[in-house]
Amino acid sequence: MSNRLEELEVYNLSQVFGEQIWSIVIKWDYFAKDTIGKQIVRSADSIGANISEGFGRYHYKENKNFCYFSRGSILETKTWLLKAKSRKLIEEDDYQLLMKQLELIHLKLNAYIKFIGKASSIVDTQ
Repeated sequence: MSNRLEELEVYNLSQVFGEQIWSIVIKWDYFAKDTIGKQIVRSADSIGANISEGFGRYHYKENKNFCYFSRGSILETKTWLLKAKSRKLIEEDDYQLLMKQLELIHLKLNAYIKFIGKASSIVDTQ
């Protein structure tokens, strides 16, 4: 397993995604920012934040739990993206691109969770 958080691809992808969401929301009017904007920024930022918090935990099970929280944040972000699209805050093309990025992060996160499970079983047998 990597010794540095910055070496985790899923973490890096989530960080880039969070910045993209920020750059979109920052341009919205006050009402949109104060309602959907704050929610989508929080959920998008939570993806990487939970990965990093789990990475810093001592036990594999704790790391896995925080990855599950991150996965929940991915799904929450998808909901906010759909609301932003339906309320005409983002264009269809941007929506599709962001959803594809979230799908990739979701796949990478699932692979990382699987890896954590294998790593913990190796440690448990030693």
